[in-house]
Amino acid sequence: MATRPGFDNIELHLIRVLHTVISERSVSRAALRLGQTQPAVSAQLRRLRELTGDALLVRSGNGMSPTPAALELLEPAATLLREAERLFGLPQRHRGFEAATAEGRWRVAASDYLDPLFLPALVAQLRQAAPGMQLDLVPLTGAFDVRRSLALGEVDLVVGNWMEPPEELHLGRLLTDEVVCLVRHDHPAVRNARGWTVERYLDCDHVAPMPLHTGRESLGVIDGHLQALGLERRVAVRSAHFGLIPQMVASSLLVLTTGRQFCQRYVGQLPLRIVRCPVAFPPMIYYQLWHDRTHAAPAHRWLREQVRDVARGLVQA
Repeated sequence: MATRPGFDNIELHLIRVLHTVISERSVSRAALRLGQTQPAVSAQLRRLRELTGDALLVRSGNGMSPTPAALELLEPAATLLREAERLFGLPQRHRGFEAATAEGRWRVAASDYLDPLFLPALVAQLRQAAPGMQLDLVPLTGAFDVRRSLALGEVDLVVGNWMEPPEELHLGRLLTDEVVCLVRHDHPAVRNARGWTVERYLDCDHVAPMPLHTGRESLGVIDGHLQALGLERRVAVRSAHFGLIPQMVASSLLVLTTGRQFCQRYVGQLPLRIVRCPVAFPPMIYYQLWHDRTHAAPAHRWLREQVRDVARGLVQA
């Protein structure tokens, strides 16, 4: 029997992307709903356009509108997804995760960039709700390969911030943070706020963490953005111990540039002040990343919900 070229290569997730993009009438909103990056969804939309021979979504005023062919595909796509849920969903639901009695192990790779209270709060919540589960906290280092570690099962979840998260991985946004500077209470940036210019910022001695990523992102989000602007700061100290950097700043004229969420935990504990950053940085976005192999596993879904709730709870604390 003849089949259309490529028909056997259409996976169920592509049908879900088709249905979501058409329903949302927006690639960005579809990406949020699917827990993927916008470039990843755009790439899948291009593939769908090749398979269907139709544009599917076209510009319309300030937004996007589905083509007539796309609207015709909406209900068949919904039917396929419902039938797939009937075929595969019920057994998975019956194997729910009972946190109080479960036994096993999770491996989470994370840094303390987000908030010094994040990992302690996560441990406390998991120990209370799932006391039989072991939690291995793996440090992120410059040699840590996120893609490889998740694909091979060396870790189950990675928490961090990236300029461009790997497209092939699932992601959940945890929180968005403003980039600020942390300095000693009597730093020139505090004494002369009006004179705190881009030039003086760049000319200061800066402290920065050791890179946590390889390849393009080895500079980190701060220096990577500065490089894109054609700017460069003077990094006098690089430290693999991020949690100790506030003490270094408190006893020197070093400048730490990072998220407000992290900095505000130390103001009041140490002679430190938070000042605006003269360079306009985009917000710092923290994610949790996971591989498709654990995407549907009940225990891992439950873990990701706890990570999300703990991170969001810190913002309100």
